Amino acid sequence: MRRRPVALATAAALLGAGLTGCSEPAAPTGRPAPDAPPTTSAPTPRVPAGKAPSESFAVGVRQLKLNRDGDRPLPVTLWYPAEGAAGGGAERSAPAADGRFPVVLFSHGLGARPEDYQVLLTRWGAAGFVVAAPRFPHTGRGGDGNPLDVLNQPADVSYVLTRVLALGEKAGDPLRGRLDPERVAATGHSAGGVTTIGLFTAGRDERLDAGIVFAGTALGVGTAFAGAAAPQLFVHGEADEVVSYASGKAVYDAVPWPKAMLSLPKGDHGRALLGDGTALRVVADTTVEFLRWTLYGDPAAKKRLPADAARGGLATLDDRL
Repeated sequence: MRRRPVALATAAALLGAGLTGCSEPAAPTGRPAPDAPPTTSAPTPRVPAGKAPSESFAVGVRQLKLNRDGDRPLPVTLWYPAEGAAGGGAERSAPAADGRFPVVLFSHGLGARPEDYQVLLTRWGAAGFVVAAPRFPHTGRGGDGNPLDVLNQPADVSYVLTRVLALGEKAGDPLRGRLDPERVAATGHSAGGVTTIGLFTAGRDERLDAGIVFAGTALGVGTAFAGAAAPQLFVHGEADEVVSYASGKAVYDAVPWPKAMLSLPKGDHGRALLGDGTALRVVADTTVEFLRWTLYGDPAAKKRLPADAARGGLATLDDRL
């Protein structure tokens, strides 16, 4: 405990540089820290083999107003496969497409909003995933910017997942019967990457089948990966000026499950996610195939991963899946 002031000062210095979040290791509120070592006995995904949709969907978007414990407002943006012709932007409150779709949670970075990532998240929706992205009360744009609140965010995400999955059973809801609670992934960028790592370590949510960490670090949530095997994809720029590539690689190396790391030699902290260029297309293609494999159980998607990652010579893939 005597190390806490030094660790917090270090975290604050790192956080001041950009969109990230870190702190002294501690268990997030709402879930006890695991007291057992990581389980490595299940080397393959829990999702049964299947085939991901081959068509591209139109995308609908809607908002949920959630609040955990009455003092943590968590407005959530949902992107989902919708009826209609694909190729346009997301249509507000469009009717959902037929089918039962996996759920992907996305956590934003410090000072950001879910809609900052809409190009990538809309692409996931078009590929057949329901994306739920909360705006966190302190680290989101308009909050007080307290980076240490990232420790509470894994519990926020678990709460959001519970409420979103309930929509699939709620009479009259447009997403009733459209959500598959057995196929769920957590993803996040920077401070949201810390949040995502926390969902597989100190705040392990056993409902999660896979994770994607964009420019994340384990400072604050640790690397004690726990529970059933959940494949992980790490995406990190080697020129990241906020969260060093080495720190992201160290977390990746600690993952005991099937994993891959997409490295962008010229990538910085967020341009490949927040822009709309070639690097974003490489990231989008690679993450879509990873989600198709881990959540739909599609083996063909897994085989396409290396080719997607290498397209344009902008990235390399360390494939241990």
